[in-house]
Amino acid sequence: MDFQLTEENRIFQDAIRDFVVNEIAPLVDEAEETGVFPKQLFRKMGKQGFLCPRYPVELGGGGGDKITECIMVEELNRVCPGIAAALMAQSGLATQPIYRYGSEELKKEFLMPALSGEKIGAFGLTEPDVGSDAASIRTRAVRDGDHYVINGTKMFITNGPICDYVVVAAYTDPSKRGVGINLFVVEKGTPGFTVSRKLDKVGNKSAETGELVFEDCRVPADRMIGGKEGGGFDQLADALISGRITYGARCVGTAQAAYDLTAQYAKERIQFGKPIVKFQNTRFKLAEIATHVDVMRTYTYRTAWLYDQGKNVRKEAAMVKLFTAEILQTILSQSMQIHGGYGYMMEYPIQRFWRDGRLYTITEGTSEIQRMIIAKELGL
Repeated sequence: MDFQLTEENRIFQDAIRDFVVNEIAPLVDEAEETGVFPKQLFRKMGKQGFLCPRYPVELGGGGGDKITECIMVEELNRVCPGIAAALMAQSGLATQPIYRYGSEELKKEFLMPALSGEKIGAFGLTEPDVGSDAASIRTRAVRDGDHYVINGTKMFITNGPICDYVVVAAYTDPSKRGVGINLFVVEKGTPGFTVSRKLDKVGNKSAETGELVFEDCRVPADRMIGGKEGGGFDQLADALISGRITYGARCVGTAQAAYDLTAQYAKERIQFGKPIVKFQNTRFKLAEIATHVDVMRTYTYRTAWLYDQGKNVRKEAAMVKLFTAEILQTILSQSMQIHGGYGYMMEYPIQRFWRDGRLYTITEGTSEIQRMIIAKELGL
């Protein structure tokens, strides 16, 4: 088996790494302090094919594969998981359902502007009372002539406060659990669609997250993804499988950042007359972290490769999400411990990665949900 990146992958990796260092890193402190996402990044990244790298060039994407997207996500998260979260939402959940199942009209009106960064997308599935059990959503879409009337509330929506459109999951037939769900593209400014509040989070502060409310929101019937009632749950599942692989790369990038920061700190911090990296306990911890990062990266990219081959990776994608997110918690805890009291100070960036990374076992399918999926796929 060949575990090497292709020449195209390496060229992309070098290019996105330079972009992240020069264009994103200088924006991190202000974005984190203010909780305002630097929206100009959408257009800048779109112009260079970095924003949605695995979509076809003719649609405005980067023309790459799933591995290319994982490279982009890893590099973003090495610098700022919050900024990465907003860009990941754009490259994945807010665009994949339209690309895979949307009409040509939806692709022209929403997908292509999203790939170029001219429009910002969001994905609305989670509700105030519904998280892991997605089939229990209460949002309804009722047919009324050539429109659907949507009523419901969506919670914890990344890009919600700044989006130009949101892909909304709603029941067209509540009598059919899961099967009766459809996805709709709802545009900003549509009467009845409001951002009720922007949420204040403990981490990932530069990603703007909100609560969205739909009150008698009339959406043209042709804004339904797929063109017929039902089938939305399968569209969701398809997008979430891809997203779980992406989350592996998110964890890898965050873990790599934690290692880099901690190894550097250990070389500079003097205790008992020598750098703490000279103590066996510290060296062993760093060696273990580096080992975990390498395993995380290898399994994530292997699964991305399988995805690109068209394989069914429902089990493997869940394993990626579970393993990388859980191991990351250990890596961040050890990194904070090595930093000691300074790690708890806001001036040291390790605390930001620690706060940001805590989210990963919860969002886009909790670790408990991943275990359920894996067990089911194993026939247990």
